[in-house]
Amino acid sequence: MNLDLTIKIGGAAGQGLDTMGSVLSKSLLKSGFYVFSTQYYLSRIRGGHNTFQIRISSSELAAMGEDVDILIALDRASIDRHLGEMSDGVVIVDKDVVELDKEHDSIFHVPLLKIAKDVGGNKIYTNTVAAGAVIGLLCLSLDPLNEVLTAIFRKKGQEIIDSNHKAAKAGYDHVKENYPHGCKFNVSKPDAQEKRMLIAGNEAAGLGALAAGVQFLSAYPMTPSTGVLNYVAGHAGEFGVVVEQAEDEIAALNMAVGASFTGARSMVTTAGGGFSLMVEALGLAGITETPVVIFLAQRPGPATGLPTMTEQGDLLFALHAAQGEFPRCILAPGTPDDCFYMMAEAFNIAEKYQIPVFVMSDQYLADSLFTCKRFDTSKITVERHLLSDQELRTKHGDYKRYKFTPGGISPRALPGQEGILVCADSDEHDEFGRIDESQENRIRMTDKRMKKLELLATEMKPPTIYGPQEAKITLIGWGSTYGPLAEAVDILTKEGHSANLVHFNHIYPMPAESTQKALAKSKKKICVENNYTGQLARLLLTEAGIEVTDKVLRYDGLPFTPLSIIEALREKEVI
Repeated sequence: MNLDLTIKIGGAAGQGLDTMGSVLSKSLLKSGFYVFSTQYYLSRIRGGHNTFQIRISSSELAAMGEDVDILIALDRASIDRHLGEMSDGVVIVDKDVVELDKEHDSIFHVPLLKIAKDVGGNKIYTNTVAAGAVIGLLCLSLDPLNEVLTAIFRKKGQEIIDSNHKAAKAGYDHVKENYPHGCKFNVSKPDAQEKRMLIAGNEAAGLGALAAGVQFLSAYPMTPSTGVLNYVAGHAGEFGVVVEQAEDEIAALNMAVGASFTGARSMVTTAGGGFSLMVEALGLAGITETPVVIFLAQRPGPATGLPTMTEQGDLLFALHAAQGEFPRCILAPGTPDDCFYMMAEAFNIAEKYQIPVFVMSDQYLADSLFTCKRFDTSKITVERHLLSDQELRTKHGDYKRYKFTPGGISPRALPGQEGILVCADSDEHDEFGRIDESQENRIRMTDKRMKKLELLATEMKPPTIYGPQEAKITLIGWGSTYGPLAEAVDILTKEGHSANLVHFNHIYPMPAESTQKALAKSKKKICVENNYTGQLARLLLTEAGIEVTDKVLRYDGLPFTPLSIIEALREKEVI
């Protein structure tokens, strides 16, 4: 029988939810389970209501469920808000600290604060006690939890490690001695599997950028993209990367364009509000044909919007940002694996076609923890598409930076290479890069730049199909909705429906022919997006001539769950 359990930690900012959730997630991974974790947090340092949710299974996971089996309630709001989500589960609560109006069959009192002070002499061990209690309710060994605690607190010394071990065991023992039958869920540890890792989308994207040979990263920190900046900065010394925290987003993209102009593989990280300030610099990259990668992690807008929540509202913004017309590419990873490998794709596309490339994530993908196999760096290639000194001497004596070519891609040399002048201008220019405002030149140069899209479109990967190749119901999604949509297809299939998923990672330029082929035999096409207007659905119509049958849209700041998708389909009488 397949195990599928959900643990939710609820409390206020400042109560250590993130640390406890991370400790439990890593411990359960070490116990052999597949783990998927998400956070809901408000944009404040203390107070408010936050949650950290962990789903574990004996098979692969890429989405969050709705029912809760274990709730760790660190405050009254957690019980008021989440008691109704409980299945036949347990609510761990310290009734000495959290006042309750009435008892409930699910509530299990664990004196977290008292135990923490008794065994560790300090209330800071409260969450470790709670973690031990969870492991006890699952009837699992404490060894993986102790390993994680040792790794986390190694720098603080053996005394702190020992105190945490004692706190975890005390919480564990309290369950064994006070909960009926000693535990709630007699969970068997899965058989040993290949080594797996627990990684967030942001960490995977940062690791992918390093594997792809990034040399310069500039950014102004902005949730939910900051994790990529932090990850690359944390390893910059090992990989020889220059990381610059700019004074603002305007400077950040201008710096990256300048670094790229001199030959460095360059990128920025930002969110929608920050990208709004980068639009003029994006146009500069477009007209000077300077490659740059823009990691754009979406969150709800406009303005500050919901700064710590998720949305897919910036697709058409990224597609149309900056005045005038110039080529660009949009990729949208759906999993950490995609984040890792697509960063390398993004750099290679940017340098081959000399264009800006967007990698579009969102808060849900950025911050969620996924169980993944180790990434294979042998699949990463670094393709620079730069002219060597030898090529310049033998083939490009009269070097033209913006030479007209059949495919629109001009030979790219770098400033400082011997015997040539690399000239660029943000005004319209001729083949040498000198300003030329004539109508004839304008037409030829615009045609040259836009030709790149024709060739790039042939290299864009077709959408992936999950489930049968043909189905009566086709769910269509992009980016981070992959996990919830794939599980929704599994549920529909088990219920006897004919369903599949057509999912887009390579969004623009859209591979129209392969897109039309993937959707040709679908009777009902339903686009599922985290936005109000159905932005991918609009793009399907304009770029591939495909009109979707219906849309399932969510724009409350929360990600889809498989069951929320199923319920929406029932409301629309699709199933």
